[in-house]
Amino acid sequence: MINYEKDLNSEQRAIVMTDGGPILVIAGAGSGKTRTLTYRVARLIDQGIPPARLLLVTFTNKAARSMLARVENLVSVGVERLWSGTFHRIGNRIL
Repeated sequence: MINYEKDLNSEQRAIVMTDGGPILVIAGAGSGKTRTLTYRVARLIDQGIPPARLLLVTFTNKAARSMLARVENLVSVGVERLWSGTFHRIGNRIL
């Protein structure tokens, strides 16, 4: 069970707990963007949204691998079908 209260600060928690559609997170280096995004994806999966319906995009391959690994550690379902990668990889996949 994920403890959002303990694991996230108030700004991160506000983003993770926001209901509704797509969300854009813009923040500076070291602000916890990766943690915030991975917890948001984990929360959506826990709410019953299939991983194949989610898109997790970042700028670098290293960050994309890190985010996917973090999501895998947080949820109890497979995330093989989660759309995750760099903007270039996702764009190529769509084309």
